Amino acid sequence: MSKISVKRRRFEIKKKRKRKEKIKKLREKYSDTKNKREKKEVLDKIQKIAPHYPIEEILKLEKDKS
Repeated sequence: MSKISVKRRRFEIKKKRKRKEKIKKLREKYSDTKNKREKKEVLDKIQKIAPHYPIEEILKLEKDKS
């Protein structure tokens, strides 16, 4: 097994941070929207960015908030 270069590791960390920031913004946008269609679009964007992200968590928070 070979080592990962420092440059590659930095790139991966930067990519992960950016993804995390995008998801945070989209979660805020989801909670601010009232329209079902817009909420669906936001959820689709989250799934596109991070397919492994637990959507149920967002939906549960939304139900608790209501």
